[in-house]
Amino acid sequence: MAKYVDGFVLVVPKDKAEEYKKMAESGRDTWIKYGALEYYECRGDDLVPQEMGGEKARAFPEMTGATSEDIVWFSFIVFKSKEHRDEVNAKVMKDMNNQMEGHKNILMPFDMKRMAYGGFQVEVEG
Repeated sequence: MAKYVDGFVLVVPKDKAEEYKKMAESGRDTWIKYGALEYYECRGDDLVPQEMGGEKARAFPEMTGATSEDIVWFSFIVFKSKEHRDEVNAKVMKDMNNQMEGHKNILMPFDMKRMAYGGFQVEVEG
């Protein structure tokens, strides 16, 4: 069975980047604890679109509506399969819901409305 990936693209204000990174490190620890194979949080670095085959690709900042005060993050979690993802995520969500009881008044360091998420079936792997 082919691997499965949950992918995220989100916009984090520059002044919230370290706060987001700490939250991401905690998320990593939780997903790995419950069985995710790999976990990545990637801060945008070289987001200038390149020409490919005579066409210019769309830039992540343009696609997300990020401004010069924002950082685009690309994040993904690797699982054995979609079924494995569902099992791991159920455990993670239960754990996070339990943790949230003590953190009800804490604001997210990014706007959830500016985040994209989806599950992806791995088709080609290197």
